[in-house]
Amino acid sequence: MKLNSKELRDIPQSEAEHISADIVRRPLYLILENIYDTYNIGGIFRLADALAVSKIYLCGEMETPPNHKIQKASVGTYKIVPWEYKETALEAINELRKEQKDIHIIAVEQSKSSIPYTEADYALPLSLLVGNETYGVLPETLKAVDQTVEIPMWGINKSLNVIVSAAIVGYHAVQKSA
Repeated sequence: MKLNSKELRDIPQSEAEHISADIVRRPLYLILENIYDTYNIGGIFRLADALAVSKIYLCGEMETPPNHKIQKASVGTYKIVPWEYKETALEAINELRKEQKDIHIIAVEQSKSSIPYTEADYALPLSLLVGNETYGVLPETLKAVDQTVEIPMWGINKSLNVIVSAAIVGYHAVQKSA
């Protein structure tokens, strides 16, 4: 079943839960750390639905559904994609490692230890972690991940929007893990 934007926005929560339960989800998770822009959070819900991720972890200083801007930007997918709030990304990482012993956690971030996103190992189960729009992933969180990847920037701009970055790496990961 594919729903358009109006259908997704108007779907009752009880029906959304039924639809969500029928979706075959990948062992792919998204961890969002301190994402300030509610439209970015909503957009990542849309991305998570498109990729059929198992769960989004919303971590740190950020809004959570049912925030109006998240509802609007997610086009209702916040009702479909499983999500959970954690006080820190480290809590989400620890929970995932307890539940899935062989999970690989990759941060999408520019750092001295990052490699091009095209060179990473995207074996499932996998979690992708993205950080704040201004300062990125916290240093203590970067220490807890298995790998850090970055997207090359050839112009004057230093970085891409967090949704765009998550989409580029997320679709690449799905393609490589297939």
